[in-house]
Amino acid sequence: MEFDAEALLLTFIAETEENLRVMEEGLLSLETRPDDPEVLQTIFRMAHTLKGNSASLGFSGVAEFAHALEDQLEQLRKRTRAATPGLVTVLLESIDALREMLPVAVEGNHEIGPRHQEVLLRLAAGAPAPQAPPAVAAPARNDDAQRPSEQGRTLRVSVEKLDRLMTLAGEIAISRSRLRQILEEHEEPEALEAHQDAAQLHAELQELVMQVRMVPVGPILKQYVRTARDLAAAQGKLARVVIEGEDVEVDTTIVEHLRDPLTHMIRNALFHGIEAPEARRAAGKDPCGVIALSAWREAGSIVIQLADDGAGFNRDRIVEEARRRGLADEPEKLADPELYRLVFEPGFSTAETVTEWSGRGMGMDVVRERIAALRGSIAIESRPGAGTSIRIRLPLTLAIIEGFGVGIGGETYVIPVDRVVECMELPPSNRAGRSEAQGILELRGEPLPFVRLRSLFGAGQTPAARESVVIVRHDLARAGIVVDRLHGQSQAVIKPLGELFHGVRGLCGSTILGDGRVAFILDVPGLLDTVLSRAVSAPAA
Repeated sequence: MEFDAEALLLTFIAETEENLRVMEEGLLSLETRPDDPEVLQTIFRMAHTLKGNSASLGFSGVAEFAHALEDQLEQLRKRTRAATPGLVTVLLESIDALREMLPVAVEGNHEIGPRHQEVLLRLAAGAPAPQAPPAVAAPARNDDAQRPSEQGRTLRVSVEKLDRLMTLAGEIAISRSRLRQILEEHEEPEALEAHQDAAQLHAELQELVMQVRMVPVGPILKQYVRTARDLAAAQGKLARVVIEGEDVEVDTTIVEHLRDPLTHMIRNALFHGIEAPEARRAAGKDPCGVIALSAWREAGSIVIQLADDGAGFNRDRIVEEARRRGLADEPEKLADPELYRLVFEPGFSTAETVTEWSGRGMGMDVVRERIAALRGSIAIESRPGAGTSIRIRLPLTLAIIEGFGVGIGGETYVIPVDRVVECMELPPSNRAGRSEAQGILELRGEPLPFVRLRSLFGAGQTPAARESVVIVRHDLARAGIVVDRLHGQSQAVIKPLGELFHGVRGLCGSTILGDGRVAFILDVPGLLDTVLSRAVSAPAA
């Protein structure tokens, strides 16, 4: 019988990775519910399946390791052994070893390496490594959330195919708009009616394509249960992760880009926020710290929040570091939101000592960069002795945005609607210096820096007699963008920029308009950095 060996291997790898993830979640839940028969049965079944599949494909090393894991799980299932923290630790080490052995086996090496042999010996003995850190409590969640769920019937589709599907849906939308313009010009009422029916079907198809790309954030958030457990133990601390809103869905591309920012935030919470057990007892707190990971939808966006109940930010140290680095003239006078924004500056750190884990100031600036690349924003709230909350707001998808079209000369640009605050006519007092690239206008008694899009991109044409200002925001910063015309709101399918435009500041993508013309999508965070950096030297109105 002929079969596709490559397809079989890909299916084996995907299923094994999923099974290992479910097994890891189950083992972590055993630390708080060691006698749960459903959890034990699920983990055992996963290990048995892994052993059988590996043996069928000739992966003898993986099968042998899975067999040893299965033996330990069988003892737990029959209640001849207890799920002690030490045993759970070595079982988690075995999951890590299997993850590392899997790609090696697929490449043709079926032997168990020396490092994995050591783990195998500890597994057979049911004992952790001699220098294993103290165990940490697993996350406290409801019973249904703690039990590893069965995987339903699914069809695995590559992200590349989903991207192509979304691109085609966008191209159809563009063609449909052009066709409508032609039908309106030729006054064909029956054809227009038929076109409208097709447009409704296409809108439903596009919505369905977007839903296919959406995945729950739960799996990525659950990964940090293990991360927090291990990192806390390495610091001699106790911590557990609580997850809320794991069923909230977001574009699969955003999920992939969230991994690094969340890892940095978890590490900061454990190293700088959560206190040692003795210090927490002295402060009247539970010795085990809590890190809450929450997700919810809000106004067309997804919000992901990490909140800990640790010591909170040390305002005095932040002020001292800001003054030392010259980030603000009088940092002690800044309000908390403005002061906490400084921790995102490259190299900013308030750690007293540099360790292998922290102290070099290389974390939060990475978080800000990654979130900005996703067209998101980030904000910090902190209370001394009560903890810190970091809130990330992101678009639900990176493939399609609601855009606000503006024009300068014969060109059209698109601003993401979620960045637009309001629009207004440029005051007469700011029209005199039409050659100036930037300036400051007064908005309800407050100064607002602005930049002329024409000057920024070197359009070089005569401005319109009546210019408009689009006020945009990012985090706490606001600025105005002066344009000739306002085209209004419409949906835009995002397309990447070519290499020619990668060095152009202020652009983050492109789209095709209904008439077939190309329009650039403005990078609001980049534009605000440009405007605010020039605002110091700009003349006041």
